[in-house]
Amino acid sequence: MSVRPAGIHHVTAVASDPQANADFYLNALGMRLVKKTVNFDAPETYHLYYGDRAGNPGTIMTFFPWPGAPKGRLGAGQATTTSFSVPEGSLGWWQGHLASLGVEATRPAERIEEDVLSLRDPDGLVIELVASTDHHDTDPWDGGRIPVEHAIRGVRAVTLTEHDHERTADMLAGRLGFTLAAEQNGRYRFHTADAGSAVGTVVDVLADPRAPLGHVAAGTVHHVAYRAPDAQAQVDWRQSLLDDGVGVTEIRDRSYFTSIYFREPGGVLLEIATDGPGFDYDEPLLQLGRSLKLPPWLEPDRAQIERALPAVKPGDDA
Repeated sequence: MSVRPAGIHHVTAVASDPQANADFYLNALGMRLVKKTVNFDAPETYHLYYGDRAGNPGTIMTFFPWPGAPKGRLGAGQATTTSFSVPEGSLGWWQGHLASLGVEATRPAERIEEDVLSLRDPDGLVIELVASTDHHDTDPWDGGRIPVEHAIRGVRAVTLTEHDHERTADMLAGRLGFTLAAEQNGRYRFHTADAGSAVGTVVDVLADPRAPLGHVAAGTVHHVAYRAPDAQAQVDWRQSLLDDGVGVTEIRDRSYFTSIYFREPGGVLLEIATDGPGFDYDEPLLQLGRSLKLPPWLEPDRAQIERALPAVKPGDDA
């Protein structure tokens, strides 16, 4: 296949209380709220985007927060862990910071030569902070509580839990162009071609034939998006998937990027999102995330949409 991934664009998960979600990702993890919009397919709920200063591709974690949403179940056919890169030597600082907020965090045994801090967000979503020496061309947010020397640099990796890891591995290495880089205790690590020079270049496949089937709801990942540098690359990638017999959606306009969606053999929903036009498409960089932004086709319903949404205070980090 001629098309190759350029790393993770964003990871999208499901939450319940939008204010608790914002408080955690802004204050506990120190990310910037770069866009406050709605789920374009279900505008009765928010779509909240967190990232670095400009919301660069590879730094983005997004949420659909449905108040009162039931708890999901982590398991096979899911992205079960989202890992963020932080500078080497920062994990001790992070442990102290999280403890001061009452967030429990543990340091599991070193994994494939990585030092890792594991924690959960208010809905139980599994988050890791990984000490990294990689150079990342991102702009860490320095407008919140986290000193910039310890701040999150971007998404490092996702972990896909699978009953039949071989089918997923075949798609990653074949149709999607990843390279198998390491294996340890049933964890298969794949890299994109840009590993070590960009964010989001790692995907781990965890083989667990006894894991329960995952159920997507609050506290679980909805989908993982990979980067297409431009619209033509996305068109080429879509055609390549179709040629390989993979069911893939039409191109969908998400205002800040365009997207296609498909599932890997184990069931994880994947997206290919363009790098542009970016999050300053409809508001200035300095004002990102401060007001509710709607796509043109939803603007006529703004008053109704705003009445249905609970208030979300951006806190210290807007």
